[in-house]
Amino acid sequence: MIRVEELDKRYGTFHAVRGVSFEVGRGEVVGLLGPNGAGKTTTMRILCGCIGATSGRALIDGKDVLEDPQAVKRRIGYLPEVPPLYPTMSVREYVRFAATIKGVDDVEAAAERAIARVGLADVAHRVVDHLSKGFRQRVGLAQALVHDPDVLVLDEPTSGLDPAQRVEIRELLRELAAGERTVILSTHVLGEVEAVAERVIVIHQGRVVAQDRIEKLARGGAARLRVARPALELEQALARVPGVAAVHGEGHGAFRIEAVADLADTDGLRAAVAQAAVPFGLLELGAAEGLEDVYLRLTAGTGPDPRDHGRPLAPGQES
Repeated sequence: MIRVEELDKRYGTFHAVRGVSFEVGRGEVVGLLGPNGAGKTTTMRILCGCIGATSGRALIDGKDVLEDPQAVKRRIGYLPEVPPLYPTMSVREYVRFAATIKGVDDVEAAAERAIARVGLADVAHRVVDHLSKGFRQRVGLAQALVHDPDVLVLDEPTSGLDPAQRVEIRELLRELAAGERTVILSTHVLGEVEAVAERVIVIHQGRVVAQDRIEKLARGGAARLRVARPALELEQALARVPGVAAVHGEGHGAFRIEAVADLADTDGLRAAVAQAAVPFGLLELGAAEGLEDVYLRLTAGTGPDPRDHGRPLAPGQES
């Protein structure tokens, strides 16, 4: 559904996006992760046809964003970090307005469907400026959904919300992601990605530094084991487990188990490791790294790229 090929974006001498490539399949939910200034928002804006790329290309269902922008925009619903709301309009007026400018055939019916879908029916008559931040985010989602797009691009959809509002929007995103709709979600809250997305793409200093399914990336093909009675015999038994590449003792009964490259059945490996460790008093067996650990390792050193030293950040390139 989405294919990005060697995408580059420069603002004068500032290099915001550097050779970004990835694919997202139909019905897939993908989290786009990275620190501020990594290039996430720039990549999303290029995907949605809001800005052009310096080089490379982005395609939505085979349509080139640059060559056929109108066809692409009909397929995409975009929610920027700050929703483009008109505060003096009522919710219903605004969503109808969004449906009109997006060329929807039956504006009123489409607006009512979108309003109901995001849980705004009870406040549809209220002025947007009188709503809470959580409800305003829902209005932004309604405008992104009003033309029933195949692809949703959501940039920090829970930014500035309190914990209860975050849970509400997270549940709504789960519902929206169900089925064949493709979703790209950018957020700094890793728990939201783990709750909603199936796969993540990590961008750092304008480049893709990792992309994989969450469980595979978080586990890193390894496990951490702790036993009550460590012994050389345990290390030998672990080394004989099919799929184990190396065993590293970390002291105090703790071991790090490295898997062979591209091991598909990590659950089977962990079960075999547990079986080997039981005679030695198995105390703990878990992933060697969580998603947060992986993210911090991949984005270590979040300062400016040395090649951009002294170059100002371009307007709007905060993420």
